[in-house]
Amino acid sequence: MADPAALAPLRSANLARVRGVFTDVDGTLTTAGLLRASTIGALEHLARAGVPVVLVTGRPSGFAETWLRTLPVAGAIAENGGLYLVRSRSGRLRKVYARPRAVRARDRRRLVRAVRAAVRTVPGARLSTDSLFTEVDLAVDYNEDVKLGPRGADKVESFLRHRGIQAVRSSVHVNAWVGNFDKAWMVRRFLRQEWGARLRTGDRSWVYVGDSLNDAPLFAAFHLSIGVANVLDVLPALANLPRYVTRGAEGRGFEEVARALLRQRARR
Repeated sequence: MADPAALAPLRSANLARVRGVFTDVDGTLTTAGLLRASTIGALEHLARAGVPVVLVTGRPSGFAETWLRTLPVAGAIAENGGLYLVRSRSGRLRKVYARPRAVRARDRRRLVRAVRAAVRTVPGARLSTDSLFTEVDLAVDYNEDVKLGPRGADKVESFLRHRGIQAVRSSVHVNAWVGNFDKAWMVRRFLRQEWGARLRTGDRSWVYVGDSLNDAPLFAAFHLSIGVANVLDVLPALANLPRYVTRGAEGRGFEEVARALLRQRARR
């Protein structure tokens, strides 16, 4: 079992040279499923200070487009790395996919068959309502409108993985997709293609904030990886731990990161 003592407190993190923030949404920006005004305020403070924020989520592309149009964020990576949206210099939104159109169409047919079979097989399992707005992945609800519980989620994951489908839990859904990509893979592509940058060992230019199992690849990829306090609930199941942890849970934890980052930048 992972030891919570292995996570350093946020106050020990050196955030003075951070150039951009990548963050999960559910359970990291949201609090009890909602975006608090103070969390939106934290995004605004970061944007005004010239620190772009990119959302990294398992939620659908339709959600990502809405967030990019309505929140002070620079980009949104959606569907566990299946695609990203970014605003061009002209102000128009541009969408970039992990896989070509013909491959996505083939993958989608295979994915639909597998997820339908999982829902039929695991008692109580149900396709998430937001799957209507996906393009690349599908999600089985276990902790949003359905209370399937961790054991039920484990059964869904096992069923799908046995059939060669990528499957991983967020704080609300079991996300499933076909293809060798994930959140970390697409973050690297976003950095390279949009900002001409790379994630390097020990790099203090970029920070990632998350809370759940599908954040594990990013906890490993970022030197400045931060879990909001509710990450402690899933610590025993995390393949890779964040380096730091906040005192506050969910959106309050993200606000804590924003305050610490801006305070340290102001002291430079």
